[in-house]
Amino acid sequence: MLETFETVAKAVADPSRVRILKLLEGGELCVCQITTVMDLAPATISKHLAALKTAGLLQQRRDGKWVYYRLADRQLNPYAPQFLALVRKSLVDDPTTAEDRRVLALVNAVPLPVLCDQGRAALAPNAQAPEASTCCGGPS
Repeated sequence: MLETFETVAKAVADPSRVRILKLLEGGELCVCQITTVMDLAPATISKHLAALKTAGLLQQRRDGKWVYYRLADRQLNPYAPQFLALVRKSLVDDPTTAEDRRVLALVNAVPLPVLCDQGRAALAPNAQAPEASTCCGGPS
């Protein structure tokens, strides 16, 4: 049981992972949306998502080429609900998570194919729709 606790504790010990959890409090997001808000490399986001999923804090689903993540609504780890509750109550007035929510509002206004293809550039006022979009993936 100590190892199970440790897995969750280590997952939430990283500030980027906490930011991801705070983003997902508003509901399910595609990997492209998370990557764009966090402004980190897709490989880095995938590693963070994999650690959170392994800890039982996240669940994923695939819809065609899109991979979506949400906070775990099943008890995959007996300690996960307690950690999720702590994160939910924490950082309410934090400037970083407030900025993430602001950027997420912009991200949510962009169609997924455009966002996946262009990333943060899609948030620019004159962003163009792509001719063909690439896949938005994450850890399986």
